[in-house]
Amino acid sequence: MKTEFEKMRSQELYYFGGGEIMQSLVHAKELCRRLREMTINDAGYRALIEELIPGIPASSVVCPPFHCDHGNGIVMGENVFVNYDCVMLDGGEIRIGDNVKIGPGCHIYTPQHPMDPVERREQKETAYPVTIGEDTWLGGHVTVCPGVTIGARCIIAAGSVVVRDIPDDCLAAGNPAVVKRRLNGK
Repeated sequence: MKTEFEKMRSQELYYFGGGEIMQSLVHAKELCRRLREMTINDAGYRALIEELIPGIPASSVVCPPFHCDHGNGIVMGENVFVNYDCVMLDGGEIRIGDNVKIGPGCHIYTPQHPMDPVERREQKETAYPVTIGEDTWLGGHVTVCPGVTIGARCIIAAGSVVVRDIPDDCLAAGNPAVVKRRLNGK
């Protein structure tokens, strides 16, 4: 039988109010709190960000303040830059490709609460993974919703809300974000 944590990472309905999930949330919240008092140049920054986001490459940077649910659901490529005040709710996995730039105030969400209002009263949800392709740039205050894949070499304009997949080599903008044009002559 799967644990609630395994259900969370498997896109199944799970309870988030206790056990391993709560321990993971508490651990990440404490690390994020400590990170808020640092800059990327402070002694101890690298060790702390590596504890929060296991496997983060040495070439990738996350500028505090930063908020996440678990940290261990974030998979970052090489040379990723995450600017100030970003939020990544990583119940589902968040995969970020090489050379991605994420502007200030961006939010990436994987949790999806039940549609039924009575079910929403309970501490349960489903988490859908988010993928951001290599060489993509999210402008400031972009929101990426659960289950979305943004292709490689895309630009998502500042303030956009991405609710559906964006193909490779596209400029997308708006709320909801729509493809405005193809990039790189493709």
